[in-house]
Amino acid sequence: MENGYINPTPSPLRKIITVASIAAGIQFGWALQLSLLTPYVQTLGVPHAWAAFIWLCGPISGLLVQPIVGYNSDRCTSRFGRRRPFIVIGALSVSIAVFLIGFAKDIGHHAGDSLKRTTKPRAVAIFVVGFWILDVANNMLQGPCRALLADLSANDHKKMRTANGWFSFFMAVGNVLGYAAGSYSHLYKIFPFTKTTACDMYCANLKSCFTIDIMILLLVTVTAVTTVKEDPFTKQIQDDGSKESTPFIGEMIAAFKSLKKPMWILLLVTCLNWIAWFPFLLFDTDWMGKEIYGGEAKGDAHKIKLYGDGVRAGALGLMINSIVLGLTSLGLEPAGRLIGGVKNLWAIVNFILCACLASTVLITKMAEAWRQHHGSPLTHPPLNITGSALAVFGVLGIPLAVTYSIPFALASIYCSSTGGGQGLSLGVLNLSIVIPQMFVSVISGPLDDAFGGGNLPAFVLGSIAAAVSALLAILALPNPPKQVSLSPGMGGGH
Repeated sequence: MENGYINPTPSPLRKIITVASIAAGIQFGWALQLSLLTPYVQTLGVPHAWAAFIWLCGPISGLLVQPIVGYNSDRCTSRFGRRRPFIVIGALSVSIAVFLIGFAKDIGHHAGDSLKRTTKPRAVAIFVVGFWILDVANNMLQGPCRALLADLSANDHKKMRTANGWFSFFMAVGNVLGYAAGSYSHLYKIFPFTKTTACDMYCANLKSCFTIDIMILLLVTVTAVTTVKEDPFTKQIQDDGSKESTPFIGEMIAAFKSLKKPMWILLLVTCLNWIAWFPFLLFDTDWMGKEIYGGEAKGDAHKIKLYGDGVRAGALGLMINSIVLGLTSLGLEPAGRLIGGVKNLWAIVNFILCACLASTVLITKMAEAWRQHHGSPLTHPPLNITGSALAVFGVLGIPLAVTYSIPFALASIYCSSTGGGQGLSLGVLNLSIVIPQMFVSVISGPLDDAFGGGNLPAFVLGSIAAAVSALLAILALPNPPKQVSLSPGMGGGH
């Protein structure tokens, strides 16, 4: 018994797959955020330097919402169960947020925004509200969904690895669908109503993508919550009459006090790893549109078209990245054994990350030189340049697979002896992810402007952080016990 909740026998695999499929809807929307929203923000008239600040809502909501929701879902006494009420509220909130984001230009135009002005303040306000709701809702949805998978596994470790494997699989499915939708320039023709006076073809494509996201998310969520049942949770009082647990803040403080040296090193390596990742994750498609294709998000019509073509090429690169990520995840266990341990594997892929981010400078200079000496500034770059850029996207799928698995596996190993719950361990590790995102969101815009604009300065910072993270992984991070799976998210068959 766990705080009034009697762990049943493990649920059938079909129920676990049904719940895990929610990840496809979550990740579909996240893929659209990464590939399309930074360029979309700039079409609303938000300067590039300020676009990064809008992304602050993600880490702030992750810092606050996910631990709070996880803590309260552990103690929810609803007759519908502990996790399902949060999953339903999260899915509905995501749908509302996506609608506000996609239709921001239309709502802003009807509220008084002028089509002739570059900046559309009402549309920007609606977009920001929707974006913040989206990030809060995503955190509200994802945490209880993972927790429900753990409940259904009933402390069966093999079942839990299988459940996480299916969750990772559906994340890859959502990524591929999202990036594929983002790279298709005529998706709006399926939903003709999306193209309006205030919303051009690029905007209409975004609205069409988010319309599909709402349909997929609601379908998988309704299917999951109606076919998978939970036993209600009953609060109990300890024998001495005190409350069953300490308050949330007290548990978080206790979790930090109990951290051992290996966990602190893991947090540091993870923090540097994500400082390396976030510049590219936030601005990869913008890099393709601006630096590689030579376009602009606003201004001259030909430049805008080039920018849109580059963004769609970047979305194609992200789809390739997701395919490589999924395939690589299946081979992490043997790869770790082959090269002598988890820290060696993490270090090697961080050096790969460092090299890829540094190569963006060379590819950008190649594209600029071609536009100056070999071609019209209003034509697409040649195949060798676009191919090199897309190759960077593909190769980065290898270190990203490791980033999505090894830190979480190590956190579960290092924290298992402290007696902390699954949610608190995830919350502690989450701090080393959201704090770097806040740092990158604040510094990337001013950093880029200080060096003449563009995305390269932030990418170079990321390359340096990746190299330092790799060195720390080799020199300071201890290896886990050999019998523990290195890839719990994809290790269901081991």
